[in-house]
Amino acid sequence: MPRRTATMLASTLMLIALLCAGVLIPVPYAEMSPGPTVNTLGDHDGEPVLQISGRRTYTTSGHLNMTTVRVTSADYRMNLVEAVYGWLAHDNKVVPHDTLYPDGKTEEQSTQENAEEFSQSQESAKVAALKELNVPVSSWVIVSTVVKGSPAEGRLHAGDVIKAVDGAAVKQPGDVAKLVTRHKPGDKVVFRIVPAKEQAAAEKANKAATKTQDVTITTATSDDSGAKRAIVGISAGTDHTFPFTIDIKLADVGGPSAGLMFALGIYDKLTPGSLTGGKFVAGTGTIDDAGKVGPIGGIEMKTVGARSQGAQYFLTPAENCAAAAKDTPSGLRLVKVNTIDDALAALGDIRDGDTADLPKCTK
Repeated sequence: MPRRTATMLASTLMLIALLCAGVLIPVPYAEMSPGPTVNTLGDHDGEPVLQISGRRTYTTSGHLNMTTVRVTSADYRMNLVEAVYGWLAHDNKVVPHDTLYPDGKTEEQSTQENAEEFSQSQESAKVAALKELNVPVSSWVIVSTVVKGSPAEGRLHAGDVIKAVDGAAVKQPGDVAKLVTRHKPGDKVVFRIVPAKEQAAAEKANKAATKTQDVTITTATSDDSGAKRAIVGISAGTDHTFPFTIDIKLADVGGPSAGLMFALGIYDKLTPGSLTGGKFVAGTGTIDDAGKVGPIGGIEMKTVGARSQGAQYFLTPAENCAAAAKDTPSGLRLVKVNTIDDALAALGDIRDGDTADLPKCTK
């Protein structure tokens, strides 16, 4: 065989071997890409995203789109060829697998966590919108989750209302941890609660729950590195009672990042006129009960997804502004927001066509 032919054959075989290796060898990366966007003022899968009963609503127009990111599953392992393609693709982002699924988190665990965050974001969106409208909302501190194998397991349950710890009234979720950590591991701590079933029955009867009980729990030591904190193994959250019904119908979406857009959609439906003036506005951002907008992940993919659907303006959490401004899709204008008040003011300017002084995102 001539030397040149042999060299070409060897090179070809080497290339084939490398391609096979690239396809067969998994790499520790995952991929993020633009996901679907949904108009919170419109319908999804044949029914309104926001359904409000017991209160007058108004006709809306335009778009207030929440945005999403599509990610590879926890069990899927990219190969080298896919990773390289993802790195080169403009609209996708390849990140270390542990960034999306830390500590070996399974697909089921991630889905459950995202569902809980999504549910909480809906509650906070309702509260933030109604506070803007000066509609009173009742709230109280509850047991949000109970850690399996912890001292609280079987003693406290998700949905229990926490009235006091060691006789000290609990007004905010953060009060619970402060009161528990005053103890040393091995001490006893007393929770005064309204059991979840009692609270649910009272809400159904539209009255305040009055039956309480005291639960004594022996604290354990935190697993935090080097820490000797006392814990009982719960996380505290907030639950609310609303003066009318607000349902958010959106399946197969998780995480807290749609909070801002849900709050704006609710506000729009409960007020005369149109917040957008018929314009196509998209956005993202967490929101808390006080209306503060927080940062989210995957901002670059969300702006791409929004623009591909026709968005002209994108409400951007202030902390995400620098990342979003690095590669803004052509034709999309980023608007920086810190609070729901910022968002409402910006929408007023967009509606009126007075957009010269909209808060900008800069690199």
